[in-house]
Amino acid sequence: MGYEAEEIRQSQEIFYYLLEHHELREEQEQLLYRAYAEREEVQNLVKSQGEIALCNVERYGNVIYLIPKEENHFLGFSKPQLKNALCKSNATDKDYYLSQFVILTLLVEFFDGQGSSSKSREYMRVGELQNCISQRLKEGVQNVQPEEEEQLGIAFSNMMEAYEALRSDERGSRAKTTKEGFLHHILTFLQKQGLIEYVEQDEMIKTTRKLDSFMDWNLLNQNNYQRIRKVLEQAAESAGGEHE
Repeated sequence: MGYEAEEIRQSQEIFYYLLEHHELREEQEQLLYRAYAEREEVQNLVKSQGEIALCNVERYGNVIYLIPKEENHFLGFSKPQLKNALCKSNATDKDYYLSQFVILTLLVEFFDGQGSSSKSREYMRVGELQNCISQRLKEGVQNVQPEEEEQLGIAFSNMMEAYEALRSDERGSRAKTTKEGFLHHILTFLQKQGLIEYVEQDEMIKTTRKLDSFMDWNLLNQNNYQRIRKVLEQAAESAGGEHE
């Protein structure tokens, strides 16, 4: 299939804009947005460039996003980079997986709706998130057996060990060696990625439209998220049964 020179130029302009800004909004760049949304040839060219760059190009509502694939360490993050950004110095894999568990717990707490949107709440306090993490880890350790952990690929006991190794500091420490500081750096990181609004003075967390769109149209279709959500629910149900 041949493409006209103008279509190629427009696709290159759109893809360069996405590389620079990671998203393209209709209200900000109407001409580029329309070229992508209304011209199949231009859209195919942009998506093709995304594939070469190990990215997906997706349109949710009136926003076009550039989404690096998991193996894309140039536009995305490698495991060592994430470990350095989120965890204390000399962190182990236990610390890294704990940081991912914190993020997944946050997603589960915000996105559990069954209506037109999966979003079930508008905001969450940092203290509530911290309590949820402690409770989920405790339930997992109590109710998921070691052989089940291996099968599911989720080591609750290891993550609990890493979490308990973090000190508690009611003064709101920002050190990654404290529970409060550990959460602070994770929330700050998510805010820098445009996924949440983290209002430090009010200790409040809100999700952005970007994350809402990803959850409704993309992430909720991923097996890892669904698997971990199922494990968390099973652990909670088991704990509830024991208290009856």
